[in-house]
Amino acid sequence: MFHIDFDYFYAQCEETRSPELKSKPVCVCVFSDRGGDSGAIATANYTARKYGVKSGMPITFAKKRLEEKKDAVFLPVDFDFYTEISEKAMDIMKQYADIFEYVGRDEAYLDVTKRIGGDFLKASHLAQQIKNSIREKIKLTCSIGISSNKLISKIASDFQKPDGLTVVSPEKVEVFLDQLKIRSIPGIGKKTENRFTEMNFETIQELKKLDVFTLNKEFGRKSGTYIYNAVRGIDNEPVKKRDERIQYSKIMTLKKDSTNYEFLLENITDLCNEVYKVVKKNNKMFKSVGIHLVQSDLLNKSKSRMLRNSTDSLEELEKNVNQLLKEVLLNQKTTIRRIGVKVSELSEIQGQSNITNYF
Repeated sequence: MFHIDFDYFYAQCEETRSPELKSKPVCVCVFSDRGGDSGAIATANYTARKYGVKSGMPITFAKKRLEEKKDAVFLPVDFDFYTEISEKAMDIMKQYADIFEYVGRDEAYLDVTKRIGGDFLKASHLAQQIKNSIREKIKLTCSIGISSNKLISKIASDFQKPDGLTVVSPEKVEVFLDQLKIRSIPGIGKKTENRFTEMNFETIQELKKLDVFTLNKEFGRKSGTYIYNAVRGIDNEPVKKRDERIQYSKIMTLKKDSTNYEFLLENITDLCNEVYKVVKKNNKMFKSVGIHLVQSDLLNKSKSRMLRNSTDSLEELEKNVNQLLKEVLLNQKTTIRRIGVKVSELSEIQGQSNITNYF
């Protein structure tokens, strides 16, 4: 199986249309509606990362890190352009896959079992063909991890970034994993990593000393079992053909922090219309409706509901969003900074349509 991950995707897309950016620190930013430098870094290229800039960092912090770099560039996100590039890349990848699983604009899994017949040398050659084709046709680099399952492939794709190609055959899984930090396991975040540090575990090799019962007691049965299997390279999840969009969503920063129902309803109704345009454009119906809130203290809240039947009705969308908003405001003490709407459980109205990412 292959896991293909594009390197610093948004920033790299910007470099393809402005090659002079390649030698400069480049930060692609999600600017908020409040103006100035309010907002966060979406992606930074590797030159900017050398100065400590990373995704999710406030733009003001990133500018401080790069204040000595007079050639640093801060660009607003252009999701339409990135989606266009992504679709071209995905079309290239699909040609090489027995089964293709879309994960996001910059990420996909490929099952190539039939094509390479279990031969990891052939798999390596096939992966290099994909990398060459993508570089030639859309001027992007990507990193590819190759193994017998999705988990190891994902870890491997991150091992030699940027522009990496890492093959982990079954007999090399243990040696490959043992050298890595615990954080390398997908799904293990800072909080879990810190807990393991308190328990004096830093590497995957060390973590294998813990039995599944201890892990379950510490992290719950689901997470504990996952970690126990992951450190041993065990993953039985198949690559599954997946719709390139499992939800449509739109989020905005409010002009002012508020808990006022009328003010929030006015804004969230506008978002309903934006999301609905994309639903209609892509000939879809939806069965789940949700809202997302970011409070002034930056804590996130979300609430959703499943409809009885799939629908493509704007009225139905607005009615359910309105009800969700009323419910979430019942005990809402902290003011709200950002608000969003999403629809999911998508299905075709008729035939096939191109999926457009929208966020």
